[in-house]
Amino acid sequence: MAGKVSTVHRGGSRFYVNAETREQVPGVTSVLSMQNKPFLVPWAAKMTAEAAVDNLRAVASIAEYDRDGAVDFLKGASRRYTKTRAAIGSEAHDMFERMIRGESIPFVPVHMEPYYEHFSQFLDVVQPELIRAEDIAWSDEHLYAGSFDALLRIKDEDGTPLTVIADWKTGKGTYPDVALQMSAYGFADRLIDPDGNSVPMPHIDAAAVLHITDEQWAFKPVRFDAEVFRHFLHLRATFDWDRDVSKTVIGKPFAKGGPSGGNAIVTGTQRRAISPA
Repeated sequence: MAGKVSTVHRGGSRFYVNAETREQVPGVTSVLSMQNKPFLVPWAAKMTAEAAVDNLRAVASIAEYDRDGAVDFLKGASRRYTKTRAAIGSEAHDMFERMIRGESIPFVPVHMEPYYEHFSQFLDVVQPELIRAEDIAWSDEHLYAGSFDALLRIKDEDGTPLTVIADWKTGKGTYPDVALQMSAYGFADRLIDPDGNSVPMPHIDAAAVLHITDEQWAFKPVRFDAEVFRHFLHLRATFDWDRDVSKTVIGKPFAKGGPSGGNAIVTGTQRRAISPA
């Protein structure tokens, strides 16, 4: 028994908390946020421009009486899109977990029907055996944790059984940092279930991502090895730098001044030259 795990948010990052020891460690996705993503700036600018063009008359009407309101509407375009996609992703993940556990889904909302159909096809074609789902991978050695989607047993082309750690993605594409994410889960020390029961991380043969959208699905292998995991650990160290160490490296001024002047530094040579009164 390791103690149930909860989460808290501090400074824009998620931390996993062991209820028994009160130990807090950063979440895998918060560690991954340490990556430089320069493409986000032009993407957000594009979303803002599209919101302006698509709502030209409405924005002009709002701006006539409430300039700040119009500005807020436009600058929130990327945030609204991200929030909408996150809601769809959460709803889909909940449905996928129920389906892979063998639960019946009595009602599927219209906007979820394509996801339901494609996940059903995945289950039929791949025939995965569920080992665990939505447990927490916890690293005692490197101090991080994260909730993964599924640990599966599947068969390769030769019929050899493989233990695969898998993730569901419902966005527009799959990106290289999913390999960092999966390595973090797979190289953790133990698994913790919702009741707080802890077991050592089993041997994992491979990692994969199920990219599933309203148009198609694909089950793709993801590179899973020590080299990829080392790159994740670099980000883990960067997280400590960003959150903690960077706040300790600048000291108080030796001297300072301003428009009204300031006190000059008294050097060691000057101090030694001063005679006692």
